[in-house]
Amino acid sequence: MLDRIAVAALRRDSHFLALAEARARVGWTLAGAMIALYFGFVFLVAFAPAVLAIPVWGVITLGFPLGLLVIVSAVVLTAVYVSIANARFDPMQREILQRGPGERGLGERGLGERQP
Repeated sequence: MLDRIAVAALRRDSHFLALAEARARVGWTLAGAMIALYFGFVFLVAFAPAVLAIPVWGVITLGFPLGLLVIVSAVVLTAVYVSIANARFDPMQREILQRGPGERGLGERGLGERQP
């Protein structure tokens, strides 16, 4: 069970709040990009199917590479988030865990664990 005092201290910690805000900003930005790509493709299918029917190579129409682009972009955006999380968020989280609120550390296994 989580130590309620440690959780309350953590929620007021400026470093934790900065981490939460940074994660939310990156997450919502990447989600917005994915939503824009996906719904852009869906709107093309719904309102401009002739555009997707344009041949680009033999029997392959523009719709096929654009559909692949939507799928590949999901993988790329996920990789971007993982890269940012590994480079920025993980070090911030380690710092918060090592520093801990006041005299109590947050520990590796859970909030409220005492630091040696």
